[in-house]
Amino acid sequence: MTPADDGSLVALSDLRTAAYCPRKYYYRDREDDREPPPEVGDRRSLAVRYSDLLAADDADLAAEPVAVDPPAYRRTLEATRNRLEESGRWEAIRDPAARDVYVAGKDCHGIVHKVLEEPLVPSIVSVGEPPEQGVWHAQSVYAVAAAKALAWDRQQRIETACVEYPRYGVIRRITLSIRRKAEYRRTLSTVRGMEGVPERTTNRSKCEHCEYAGDCGVRTRTVRSLLGLG
Repeated sequence: MTPADDGSLVALSDLRTAAYCPRKYYYRDREDDREPPPEVGDRRSLAVRYSDLLAADDADLAAEPVAVDPPAYRRTLEATRNRLEESGRWEAIRDPAARDVYVAGKDCHGIVHKVLEEPLVPSIVSVGEPPEQGVWHAQSVYAVAAAKALAWDRQQRIETACVEYPRYGVIRRITLSIRRKAEYRRTLSTVRGMEGVPERTTNRSKCEHCEYAGDCGVRTRTVRSLLGLG
């Protein structure tokens, strides 16, 4: 089915940013150069090298952009492999049918990092740390958006999506539940309806490492101040 061609399609990356913090999206949307830092590509490339990483010794793993020590990383990735082998999805994740696929749906468009077949499932790759359980809210919105765009593009129903955290050896599957779809629709509405600077987030921990904190006017607290030393 042909997507909208009136400029109304929202980028998947914009939905992810707006789901994390609408105010961050507001500032990022006004930048001319929005290329990710070079280290992002190196970290994301781990997701296409799982077999090599499993076979690597400690010295080689230590030279990779993994986020935990080599023995712990290997244990986690081995557990991930075993779990996915039981469900018959390890080979699809390890060697997907397609990578870095551009899709355009009814409402959004962008790159899906991996496309798994039979059943059709999108997988997105995060260079950050996974939560203790499930996936972060912003990545849930991103994954649902990717699934909806891919489903529209292929004219197939999609019920699940994957989120990979290759620096930690963790891969999580989510279902496209009613709640997740509602979160996606709210974020889409926020992006499309944004006319001015949104209110600041009440979760100031998000501001500590945000590159727009200065523009936003948020004063982040230092470790000294948090300890009452400054």
